Amino acid sequence: MSDSILPKVAISVGDLNGIGIEIALKSHEKISKLCNPIYCINKDMLKQASKLLNFKIPKDFKIQNVKGEFEIKPSKVSRKAGKYSYDSFNEAINLANQKKVSAIVTLPINKESWSKAGIKYKGHTEVLRDFFGKNAIMMLGCKKMFVSLYTEHIALKKVAKAIEEKKLTEFLVDFYKSVNSDKIGVLGLNPHASDNGVLGDEEIQIFKAIKNANKILEKNIFRGPMVPDTAFSPMSRKNYKYFVAMYHDQGLAPLKALYFDQSINVSLNLPIIRTSVDHGTAFDIAYKENRKLNCKSYINAIKEAIELNENR
Repeated sequence: MSDSILPKVAISVGDLNGIGIEIALKSHEKISKLCNPIYCINKDMLKQASKLLNFKIPKDFKIQNVKGEFEIKPSKVSRKAGKYSYDSFNEAINLANQKKVSAIVTLPINKESWSKAGIKYKGHTEVLRDFFGKNAIMMLGCKKMFVSLYTEHIALKKVAKAIEEKKLTEFLVDFYKSVNSDKIGVLGLNPHASDNGVLGDEEIQIFKAIKNANKILEKNIFRGPMVPDTAFSPMSRKNYKYFVAMYHDQGLAPLKALYFDQSINVSLNLPIIRTSVDHGTAFDIAYKENRKLNCKSYINAIKEAIELNENR
């Protein structure tokens, strides 16, 4: 397939003090056979990262200029690095919103660096919600299993109060429309899914939302509430590819235990396509020599973005 036919994908480079830019540089040859990547970074920052990594910039490495210059400090939390990663992401959003690219793929940011830069958001998904005024759904996983998160980056003590029948119903309907699966498992909140109210009453809200969503869709799509500690058993995973978790670690702990290197992050229910690696900045290994860099999550994120674009 010629370059002119391959879809254009904007890559936000993430925190330049982390492993994102190294992943981008070292995976470029491979992903260039799948898409036309456009990296949201300026020449000076790219040259600085390349020099630190002792890795030559590919000749066909196309960039979209993002203003700003600072000294890359490997493995350090930095206000300037946080601001630059945020600006890179916004440049990618603008390219997608203007239909200059078919999708966005994001490399990892550091939440503490964003906070130091005075950025009010905790992550990419929250930015997308505000930008498009849509309830973006965070889904993570791989071809074998995907988990969507009803609540995301909130304290565990706040989760129970956040489970409301109306909001969960809307979430389930939107999630179905995004993945179009005929069977989706919905996890309960409490141990044993509350044992019919013995261990809590949140499952009542979850059950009502499941019933409402199935009625709206006129299909028996959602099943549950499922007992959380058995929902991801081998037998259950034979029957379900998609799950809805009530909180962050409930869904992501089993996912990362099973498919850590393969998983990606996908933002659903938006007018644009956005996928991401499902790992952090890995400050412990950033810019260090003689260690293996795993790019599988990034490659999978690229492939998923292209597939989602083809299926639109």
